[in-house]
Amino acid sequence: MFSFLWPYTFVLLPLPWLIWRFMPMMEEEQTQALKIPQIALFKYAHRSTSDNKKNNYRKIKITGLSLLWLLLLSTLAQPQWIGDPIKLPVTGRDLLLAVDLSGSMQEEDMQIDGKMYNRLIAVKLVVSEFIQKRQGDRLGLILFADHAYLQTPLTYDSQTVETMLIEAELGLAGQKTAIGEAIGLAIKRMKDLPVQQSQSRTLILLTDGANTAGIDPIEVAKLAKKIGLKIYTIGIGADELIVRTVFGRQRVNPSRDLDEETLKQIAQITDGEYFRARDTNNLKKIYNDINKLEPVEMIVKPIDRLNHFSIGPWRRF
Repeated sequence: MFSFLWPYTFVLLPLPWLIWRFMPMMEEEQTQALKIPQIALFKYAHRSTSDNKKNNYRKIKITGLSLLWLLLLSTLAQPQWIGDPIKLPVTGRDLLLAVDLSGSMQEEDMQIDGKMYNRLIAVKLVVSEFIQKRQGDRLGLILFADHAYLQTPLTYDSQTVETMLIEAELGLAGQKTAIGEAIGLAIKRMKDLPVQQSQSRTLILLTDGANTAGIDPIEVAKLAKKIGLKIYTIGIGADELIVRTVFGRQRVNPSRDLDEETLKQIAQITDGEYFRARDTNNLKKIYNDINKLEPVEMIVKPIDRLNHFSIGPWRRF
């Protein structure tokens, strides 16, 4: 069904006519005061075909301006089309994803299709698939390094969350690892939500290191427990990597800085779980397991499909 959001805008439709109606009268009165009778006698005697052309041009001009005025008012009135109702699955679950963007995430110890890639690329691949499966949840994205940033607030628009994750770059938020600050930001976004609006509050925090900036994550985890925020923690990074050095090939542990003990405590305090992702397959399995622990409940809610046709600075959608 076609309609206008602000139909009262069309009250302004006769405004140009009113201006045209009264302004020429004022000019005409001024002109009549200067009329000379002898000149008026020859007014119609010397009318040429050019006068007709001017009148036709004037009519075309008035018609064009009237059409432009009508189009402008139509834009201001916000035309919209309300289509047939669509069914949206709603779980009542709010789920935040916190992803580490510190410098150590550039370590190339994740294998994808036989090639080695850095940890962030593996995370983008796996978490994007996870996001696509969470239709009906309100998802949000937190990126953290030196500080934590809310990249995407809680929304049903999973496509936007996925896009913002894919566009994330290493070094965007610094080089350190502010795990506690990421949890604190999640608490800030969750704590004021009405209970009936959020039946389940969940944070999935992924990192490859230890808290090296900001506040103590253990103390913040205790606050998360008070508001009912469950935290799943994931430690990513291989345990062993063969590298070439001046002394030949050597085995190193690229995850030596991973603070598993702290991640386990955070999960335990908030009734969540800790997972260890040593390769891409592990990471996929972990997010599949979280899908099972926090299943999408298909509670269907019908809504009207609404399309706006507004353009320019008044565009809404």
